[in-house]
Amino acid sequence: MKPAPFTYLDPPDLDGVLHALAEHGDDAAVISGGQSLLPLMNLRLARPEVLVDPRRVDGLRGVTVTDDAVVVGALTTATELLESPAVAAALPGLSQAVACVGHLQIRNRGTIGGSVAHADPSAELPAVLLGCDGEVVLRSSRGTRTVAAADLFDGPFSTTREPDELLTEVRFPVPPGRSGWDEVARRPGDFALAGLFAAVDLADGVVRDARLAFSGLGDRPLRAVAAEQVLLGRPLDATAVDDCADAVVAELAPPDDVHATGAHRAALAAALVRRLLPGLT
Repeated sequence: MKPAPFTYLDPPDLDGVLHALAEHGDDAAVISGGQSLLPLMNLRLARPEVLVDPRRVDGLRGVTVTDDAVVVGALTTATELLESPAVAAALPGLSQAVACVGHLQIRNRGTIGGSVAHADPSAELPAVLLGCDGEVVLRSSRGTRTVAAADLFDGPFSTTREPDELLTEVRFPVPPGRSGWDEVARRPGDFALAGLFAAVDLADGVVRDARLAFSGLGDRPLRAVAAEQVLLGRPLDATAVDDCADAVVAELAPPDDVHATGAHRAALAAALVRRLLPGLT
């Protein structure tokens, strides 16, 4: 199938992009890599009247890594992030998650900002952002605001970004301790039935900080806050991991859908906890 007719705009600078978004509002969509938007348009599931392409805007690409955070320009591709040794060293869970995004061709075109803004509840990057207590920068002709990941995702394929706002930067704070990502998918490159970003910080042999953020278990990425609490103050041994896995199943209770039953997804989430956490000691 082919998309419905649309007008394509590629302003030369940020002011032009923001002006276009302000002018066209809900009738406009931002296109970056196009790996999610174009298939929806071809299926006529999305019918924007105007596509606004920020590809010519300076300053929307690049990765900055510090001891405290990985800061990514919205138009940075998944491949660019994956090929950064500094990212892999500072935040292994992010690098491992990006490696699971689609296939090589998709990673070469798909952007970090586009993935986050698309807000697919089965996608890797929104879950990592939530697990890191991350945030995004949104720009409009009205000004700039920073939105925490916990306040950004408000439903499937839905965020609190306003129609006239452009996501310009994604910030992944580096959590204390060690981090990792694991997921279960039917085939390599498929969206995962369940994915887990975990970060664990140990002091004197016991857990003092724990982060567990899941994809594929609900209508948005989810933090298992009660399950995180189960780990605190305990050695990260088999008993603690088992208790945490049981707590995840009780806390999140994913719904049934056409791809898997909720019980199956819950069992996968528990299996990911048992598989990933022991490696973070």
